[in-house]
Amino acid sequence: MVTPESIQVSIAQGMETSHLSVTGDGQHFEAIVVSAAFAGKSRIQRHQIVFQALGERMRGEIHALSMKTYTPEEWAQASN
Repeated sequence: MVTPESIQVSIAQGMETSHLSVTGDGQHFEAIVVSAAFAGKSRIQRHQIVFQALGERMRGEIHALSMKTYTPEEWAQASN
């Protein structure tokens, strides 16, 4: 069974993040991902980076994942 924790571990292993949280009910998940790798990237490019970190899990196990992606600077502004 897919858990928020297992998704979080997969993302953390696949990319460098300064903040990462995943919530969900076993079928639908939401991730907040903060990474310097997102600088200068569009929203679609940012999502592709996260999908790449998840690899094959996105093609089979994980069916619904929504994401909010931020650079560290954007996150600092959003969390104030």
